[in-house]
Amino acid sequence: PTLTSVREAARRNGVAVIATIYEMAGPGLYFDTAFHIDPSGEIVFRYRKVHPAAVLSLEKLYFRYGTRFDTYRLGEWRVGIGICYDMAFPETARSLAINGAELLVAPYATSRTSMFQEVLRTRAFENGCALVAANKVGREGGWTFGGQSLIVDPTGAVLASADTQAQTIICAELSRDAMMRARIDFPSRRDRRPDLYGAISAELPAN
Repeated sequence: PTLTSVREAARRNGVAVIATIYEMAGPGLYFDTAFHIDPSGEIVFRYRKVHPAAVLSLEKLYFRYGTRFDTYRLGEWRVGIGICYDMAFPETARSLAINGAELLVAPYATSRTSMFQEVLRTRAFENGCALVAANKVGREGGWTFGGQSLIVDPTGAVLASADTQAQTIICAELSRDAMMRARIDFPSRRDRRPDLYGAISAELPAN
């Protein structure tokens, strides 16, 4: 029912929507999932959160882990999605960028405000990607959500930003030419040494 309502809203307003829901893939099989819905109301992409959180929440008790960092085409852009806690891991944005992402989209529902925008600006800069993050704002139950939604260009510059208090709509124009220039000016993709990065994907040693 939730997804049906979002699809109807997208179709009614003629807009694309990336919406996260509590997806039931089967009895007892749940994922924190983002769906991209196009203006006709069709589902064009689905991403399941790879890092269910255990920081200030109990997501890991309810959600299974997603297993892929796929990207998809949206107009002239290739898009990758990371949900909330996913973006605390630099490996998420880097894996999406390696898989072709030029635009990173990050839906959030977090109460944290410390370093929120700084971390996301860094994710954009270090991968030469534009980034759009939407965070819940206001109080719900015992939670006060942090807001600060933002749009960042591939140099890490903030193009638009919301505050910590009120719901708002922000918008900005993104340029693929600027993305290409940013990747030339800071050629970290060229200078990577993946042959030496095995420790990143190794299991931590037992205590």
